Amino acid sequence: MVELNKDIYEAEVLQADLPVVVDFWGPSCGPCLALMPEVIKLGESYEGRVKFCKLNAAENRRLCATLKVMGLPTILFYKGGELVDRITGAEVSLEAIRERAEKLLA
Repeated sequence: MVELNKDIYEAEVLQADLPVVVDFWGPSCGPCLALMPEVIKLGESYEGRVKFCKLNAAENRRLCATLKVMGLPTILFYKGGELVDRITGAEVSLEAIRERAEKLLA
C-alpha cells in the first residue's frame, strides 16, 4: 500500500493509470486500525489491477477538508482521476471495499 501525503496525492491518485482506493485513517481511530491489516491484504489481491493507498488523516487535515473527508474511516474510490464513490464510518467493511473495487474494474 502506498502511504500518501498532500505532496504526492495528485501524482499517486489523480494521475494514476489504474483505478485507486484510498483508505483515510487516523492513529486514534480503533475501527481504522482494526481494518487496516485486512485492507492491506485486499490490496495485495488486486495488485496490478487496482492501486490501494492509505492516508493518515491526522497528518493531512487540510487535504482531508479539501476532499470533504469529515469522519473516519473513509474510503475514496477513483477511476481515471475522478472520484467515483466513497464509503465512510459504519458503512466501511471489507466486503463493501471489495464490492466497490470490483465496480472500478467493470
